[in-house]
This record gives sequence, C-alpha cells and structure tokens, in this order.
Amino acid sequence: MNKWRKRIGYGVGDLGCNLVFSTMASYLMVFYTDVFGITAAAAGTMMLVTKFIDAMTDTGMGLIVDRTHTRWGQGRPYFALGAIPFAVCTFLTFYIPDFGESGKLIWAYVTYCLLCTAYTVVNIPLNTIVPRLTSDVHERDILVSTRMICALIGTAIVMTITAPLVEFFGQGSEARGYLITMTIYGIAAMFIFFFTFSSTEEVVPPTVQRKHTLKEDFKGLTSQAWILFFLNLFYFSLYVVRNTTVIYYFKYNLGRTDWLSLVGMLGILSGLPMLFILPTLERHFKKRNLMFFSVAIYILGDLLIYFGQNSVFCLLAGLVITGLGIYGIFGVTFSIQPDVIDYSEYKKNASISGLIAAFQGFFVKGGMGLTSFIIGLFLKTGGYVPNAVQTTKALSYIEFSFIWMPLILCCIIAGLTVFYKLDAIRTKMTVVLESRREEMRLGESVKGN
Repeated sequence: MNKWRKRIGYGVGDLGCNLVFSTMASYLMVFYTDVFGITAAAAGTMMLVTKFIDAMTDTGMGLIVDRTHTRWGQGRPYFALGAIPFAVCTFLTFYIPDFGESGKLIWAYVTYCLLCTAYTVVNIPLNTIVPRLTSDVHERDILVSTRMICALIGTAIVMTITAPLVEFFGQGSEARGYLITMTIYGIAAMFIFFFTFSSTEEVVPPTVQRKHTLKEDFKGLTSQAWILFFLNLFYFSLYVVRNTTVIYYFKYNLGRTDWLSLVGMLGILSGLPMLFILPTLERHFKKRNLMFFSVAIYILGDLLIYFGQNSVFCLLAGLVITGLGIYGIFGVTFSIQPDVIDYSEYKKNASISGLIAAFQGFFVKGGMGLTSFIIGLFLKTGGYVPNAVQTTKALSYIEFSFIWMPLILCCIIAGLTVFYKLDAIRTKMTVVLESRREEMRLGESVKGN
C-alpha cells in the first residue's frame, strides 16, 4: 500500500473526529443554553456527568478491540462500522424535539451520550491501530504527526467556518442553522471514516494470539503505561486550562477584546510547525528529551506573556511560543503510546492496545471534565462576574489560571517524564517482538504443511 495514502488515510480519521468533537467543545454549551433551551446549570451538570459515562464506554470499547480478530484486523473494522452511527448521532444531538423542559433535557442526555459513544467506537481504534500498521519506529512517528496535523486542521476548519455556516443555513433560525451545519459535518466525517478504513491495513500482528481474561489484561499494564495515562491527564488539563482562560485573560486583564479572533487562530495554528518537524526531531533525539524541550518552550512563552504584557510583540510572540510548546507536548505524548503498547507485549506478553487506549480516553475525558469544573469553581471563588468590570481579586484569579496554573501543570508533566524509560530499550523491543512474530509465522507454516 502506498505510504502516503496510508499516512493521509490514517491522519484524516482524526480530522473527521474533530469536525464534531471540536464543535462540541466550542459550541455545544452555547447551543444547549441559547438555542436548545436548557439552563446553563443543567447543561454544565449534564456535560460533567456524561463525560464520566463517556470515560467508562472508552474502557468497554478498548476491551472489545482487544477481543476483535477479523480478516480486516482488530481496530480497522470499526471505522466502517461506526461511520454511519456517528453521522446519525450527530444529527440527533443537534435536533430540537417539540418536548417540554424535562423531555428536552432527557433528549439532550440520551443523544449526547449516544454521540459520545459513537465517537468512542471510531476514536479508540484510531488510538490503537498504529502499532498494527507498521513496526518501523520512524514511520510510526510520521503517522502520529500526520494525525495531529489533520486534527489541528479539523479544529481550524470548525473555528473558522462554523459560525458563518450556522448563519448562512439558518437565515434567522439558529436551530435550523446548527442542525444543517452539524448534519454536513456528520456526513463529511462518515465519508472520511470510510476512506480511513479503505486506506489502512493492519500488517503487524500482535505477538500474543491466545485468549485472555479481563484480569490478565489488567496485569498487562506496566508502569510505563501509567506514566502515559497521567501524561494524558495533565496534558489535556493543560490544554483545557489554556484554551478556556486565554479569552478571560485577554478580555479582562489586558482589555484586548479586539484580539480574540486572532488569539484563537494563533492558539490553533502556531502548533503546526512543531508537528511538521517532530518526526525528524524524534529520529535524532530521545522522546524524553523532546518532552523536556517542549515543556521548556511552553514555560518560556508563558513567562514572555506575563512579563511583556504591555508589549504587543511579546504578547503575540508568547502566544506563538506557547502554541509550539503545547503541541510539542501533545505530539510527544501520542508518539509514546505505540512504544507503551509494544512494551506490554515485550515485558508482560500481553496484547492490550485497546485497554491502553481506553485508559488514555478515561484519563483524558475525566481530566477534561474535572478541569473545566475546577476552573469554573476557581473563577467563582475569585468573584468573577460575566461581562462586567472585574475586581482586583477576580483579575488575580484569572491571571493565576492563565499564567501560573499551566506552568504548574508543565512542571508536573516534566516530573512524570523523568520516569519514562522506553527510549533506551526501543531498538531491543523491536528486535525481540519481530523475532516472536517470525516464530509465529514459522509455526503457522509448519501447521499448514
């Protein structure tokens, strides 16, 4: 199979996911409160509750993937199986039924849970499939970076055209505008998942073919897997904190409301250069060191914004630098995952790529939901009042949230990375696992004769 077709086919899978996921992250709350017609408190509670339900379905889907054995592979079939339900659930989530207040709230809970489940069906396999597409470490890094770039493009598309599309299709009716726009996104994602299915092929079998129990699966988790899980937890906490509080900081602390669109685009697009060069960097430097480097870049940009807040150049440069840093952390975290999956096979003789991806999802979604809740509570404690002149105390709480909270999270990420050790044994793991696969092929050949 053509390498670039495989790379693009795998990568655009996350573009399809992000057409809907990024829209939910940016627009779903305002859709529920301003268009759907439920209260902000009810919407916030629903999104927190469903986030933890979603985290549990991730675990279930991971276990299903580990127990799937078809001629198309373990994870790949779910791109085709999940494509149509994903589009249908997107439509249902943004459809407003003619129910009473309680009925509409129940509809919101059910459809949002269904959409999150449909997302899990296609996204968990996307997280597990890289070690099955190739055993070449550099090619894996390229696949991961291609995916990150496509995810970033998907987010940029959503941030750029969603509001204009809602206005264009709505013609004065936001309900109709959201429904048509999201139906288009859902159908586009459906065709993208079909393309991902047709453009990928699982050619690297797991070295463990026997049936395994749930207890054995959990025993297959290594210390390196737990480091990966907590890196995901604190990276996505960093992501939520930065993206949530940057608007507050520029609007209230700096009084730069005219910059908000620019700030949003810089936050998204500034990471592209890092993702483009990351595979090359990973070829020459240890992933552990690249994580330290990315953390240092973020902290540098963070401090530049703080100390240069009266300088336009320092503010914009700081945004770009923190963007490079945060997407460096993002890219390295995801490139570590295939190595962690291999390490469970190497060390514990356990093929648990689905379980590892599921735990990643659990920590990511649970962490995002909890972090959003903590930020809201923290700002409330500081006396924040929406669309008003803020008190000195409220401004200090906003500043802490945007400047110092990310810096603390970066230090935690660096501390966790100290315990990551797979760079040193990556080559040895590849040799041992390839040897085991060769033994399996010889055994199957003998049986065939």
